[in-house]
Amino acid sequence: MNLKNKNAVVYGVGDSLGGAVARALAAAGAKVFLTARRRAHAVKVAEAIAAAGGLAEADEVDALDETAVRAHAEHVVSKAGTLDISFNLIGIDDLQGVPLVEMSLADFVRPVDIAMRSQFLTATTAGRIMSRQGSGVILTLTATPGGMGCPHVGGFGPACCAIEALSRNLATELGPDGVRVVNIRSAGSPDSRPFRSSAEHGGDVVHEWIDKIKSDTMLKRLPAMDDIAHAAVFLASDLAGMITGVTLDITVGTTSALNYMTRAREPRNG
Repeated sequence: MNLKNKNAVVYGVGDSLGGAVARALAAAGAKVFLTARRRAHAVKVAEAIAAAGGLAEADEVDALDETAVRAHAEHVVSKAGTLDISFNLIGIDDLQGVPLVEMSLADFVRPVDIAMRSQFLTATTAGRIMSRQGSGVILTLTATPGGMGCPHVGGFGPACCAIEALSRNLATELGPDGVRVVNIRSAGSPDSRPFRSSAEHGGDVVHEWIDKIKSDTMLKRLPAMDDIAHAAVFLASDLAGMITGVTLDITVGTTSALNYMTRAREPRNG
């Protein structure tokens, strides 16, 4: 998949999924403009991309600051000529593990507010530029609660549903201008920072929880960050030129069936 001569902006770059996506886009040939609230986080990824022979530039951008988002996008266009790919991967500060009836309004609303404000700002900013160009791809990310009811996910589930609705609706408006908008729904990656941190501090309880999530999938395993990053590269490429207004489900079948009712089989010999 060739992204040569494409310019991509990735928000929320660091040592987790944002970094993995940025590296994958750069490996496919794109020049990647990396942003984070703390520039140092993006710089580390930019240096790794450069060391691998890719093109990257790091900037400090608060994806909840309308002025900063717009200024950075115009900077990309003035420097590179086009803005071809936009992907917002910032964290939304969600609280999980608490029943809704026991959760405070502030904890419930916070992730929905952050997700909607940030995704709206970055997606519409990119959309205006891409409409003028007559081309471009806007990607968003959600998780399993975007496609099915899940207990104890607080405001994270509604935030996922809202992001997916925004993605669909924006796709209908920007499609006539040649702009595609696609959401990726992931089951969560064990090698991502939130999972790694939980595993380090939560002990056996967290490992049992991760095993439970795996058992909910059809293949009895979870997608790694590279699986999500490779999907992003595909969706950003011309190979996905007719894909827009939908969610690409990478929950390994979790949102399609009650997979915990099926057991993993032992490998067959011969």
